[in-house]
Amino acid sequence: MAGQPESNPSNPLDCTSTFVRDLVAGLVVFLVALPLCLGIALASDAPLMSGVISGIIGGLVVAMISGSNTSVSGPAAGLAAIVVAQLTILGSFEAFLLAVFIAGLLQIGMGIARAGSLSAFFPSSVIKGLLAAIGVLLILKQFPHILGHDSDPEGEMSFSQPDDQNTFSEIGTVLLGDIHYGAAVVGIASILLLVIWQRVPFLKRSLFPAPLIVVLFGVGLQAVFQGAGAAWEIGNTHLVQIPVPDGGLVGYLTFPDFSVWSTPAVYVAAVTIAIVASLETLLNLEAVDKIDPEQRTSPSSRELIAQGIGNSVSGLIGGLPVTSVIVRSSVNVNMGAKTKVSAVFHGILLLSSVLLFPAYLNRIPLAALAAILLVTGFRLASPALFRQMWNEGRYQFAPFLITVLSIVFTDLLVGVLIGLFVSVLFILNSSLRRPVRRIIETKISGYVLHIELANQVSFLNRAALVKMLDKAPRGGDLLIDASHTDYIDPDILSLIREFKSKTAPARGLKMRLRGFREKYKLENDAGFSSFTVTKLLDGVTPPDALAILREGNRRFQTGQLLTRDINRQSVQAAQDANPMVAVLSCSDFRVSPEVVFDMGMGDVFSVRVAGSVVGKKSLGSLEYAVNLGGVKIVVVLGHTDCGVVGASVEALEKEDHGELQVDGSNLRPIVNEILESASHDRFQSMGELNEGLKASRLDELTHSSVDRTVLAIVERSALIREAVEAGELLVIGAVYDLQSGAVQFLNQEMQQDVA
Repeated sequence: MAGQPESNPSNPLDCTSTFVRDLVAGLVVFLVALPLCLGIALASDAPLMSGVISGIIGGLVVAMISGSNTSVSGPAAGLAAIVVAQLTILGSFEAFLLAVFIAGLLQIGMGIARAGSLSAFFPSSVIKGLLAAIGVLLILKQFPHILGHDSDPEGEMSFSQPDDQNTFSEIGTVLLGDIHYGAAVVGIASILLLVIWQRVPFLKRSLFPAPLIVVLFGVGLQAVFQGAGAAWEIGNTHLVQIPVPDGGLVGYLTFPDFSVWSTPAVYVAAVTIAIVASLETLLNLEAVDKIDPEQRTSPSSRELIAQGIGNSVSGLIGGLPVTSVIVRSSVNVNMGAKTKVSAVFHGILLLSSVLLFPAYLNRIPLAALAAILLVTGFRLASPALFRQMWNEGRYQFAPFLITVLSIVFTDLLVGVLIGLFVSVLFILNSSLRRPVRRIIETKISGYVLHIELANQVSFLNRAALVKMLDKAPRGGDLLIDASHTDYIDPDILSLIREFKSKTAPARGLKMRLRGFREKYKLENDAGFSSFTVTKLLDGVTPPDALAILREGNRRFQTGQLLTRDINRQSVQAAQDANPMVAVLSCSDFRVSPEVVFDMGMGDVFSVRVAGSVVGKKSLGSLEYAVNLGGVKIVVVLGHTDCGVVGASVEALEKEDHGELQVDGSNLRPIVNEILESASHDRFQSMGELNEGLKASRLDELTHSSVDRTVLAIVERSALIREAVEAGELLVIGAVYDLQSGAVQFLNQEMQQDVA
């Protein structure tokens, strides 16, 4: 029934269905995890069995303690670079296991200290750079294995090593011809199979995961090439080599070397593993929660404790570091897993595979595992990710790219620290400017510089404010507005105080303040709004007024409207009405002309008539504004998609203006005025046009009607005509675009010809 939950825990049938679904999901996750465990161990230059051991621990230990229902843990490709580097530094796998054990203890402490919430403070650009760098390293590291070159030196995931051989030199060796044909066929064919499997819908939705198919395919080709000659036969050097000990499971275990407990490098490695493993776990956990159909939230600090216990156990018995893994977790969710039973079951299956058929694992070609890792790396460092970061702007792309390059050419921890440092620099640079908003207002006497302070203004913003103040025009006007500010640093207050008392007078600046609290000991100016148009009309010419309107509309389009003291302006407008512009706009126009032109209250004398047409009453109102108000410009303002114009065209199609379907007959004169601007040939049969062309014709009629109204105002009013002839007034048409907010001013010379 609609609205009921998908399953009911109290219903045995629902519980059975959930359990079966979890078992199926666990089986599929096992099939994906087994080749990945082996492949990640291969990429880490660690014993292959160590990858399987960490996968078992991720299923049987971490999953049991974790608070997540869908996350699956195990060895992570993201830690391969660290494992390789630390194995080289520490000199033995046993010493590395001690570092893993200590890293687990550190993670437990982090979880107890509630450090799980710290992941929210890592910039996304650095996180994405980390993942992309891991992808690049996987691609470069696995490329030689794809073509059968399986003798690369240990520990060379880092490219800054001075040794004669590194990953770059190994790639060069392969390109010079050191290729094994049989392994190369397996590697290249495996890549193609993985790509095709993801592109074909029914294969992608099948129960058989692509990594398992690749492994089986590689085993099959290995059997086919037996006896085909040295160039084609895939021998032991190109196959997984898991030892099969006589002692059963105990024979697979490797124990840490506690004798090196006093070596500082062990603790450096432990801290590195703990930080990176925790970060990757928290990021993956957040990603898995987002794709969970039930949108459950996993406790992050508890997850750190679970991962810490898992890593301590893994270090004690010979496993790689454990983290939450997005690949396995996403497969788990996509297969319909509801509880952690699926993750535990996948661990049981991994353990069973080691106990029952370890010899069969040694038939897997290394090239097949390398193909899985290479494709995984390409997904992490896909071109689409680089394009996305580029499109997000330099503040995202620069830290991202620097993080990638730093990790590739140094190591993962150093690269992340460099990326964080660069990201912090960009954040500081952005914050230096964000709390200070700079707006320039055009005036006849020059420019007025508005500086609006944001909610919090700290000493970090001092440099940005100094730069803005230095750009204030000499002899001009400067307004500093703190109306929306809750905190201002004393350094900023001192700067403003000194600038107002000394610098501004020396430069001939008229500086006013507004919105500063009493505790700041900066006196606000009662005449804050004295720079509005109302006080500058004596020197305004009609072209000046037009320039002011254009500038105001530009601010309106860019969202940089000036902050105005509405209460003060309303009182001032009531006492001293002195508008600069008279606007005849359409009553169907929903935006105030004051907003469209970013004018203050009392700066606009507004007349509204349907269709922006002129009649005796509206013309009388305009004459009043010119004669008594002293306006410098009259604007006839139409707008796109005008309903009155559309209704007029309908009347034109009926060829009878009196048939307009409206209540009463008083609308008929307005329609007549609009239709006087219409060409009958041009606007007949409008119903036969498509919507786009019809809208274009209607806008064309709006322009024509506005032009005609401008002519009519000058022709019918002797008072306005005399003001135009004397150069004291400009009558101009304009059309407002409802989509963009832009005002297009029409031919302003036309009314002068009439005059």
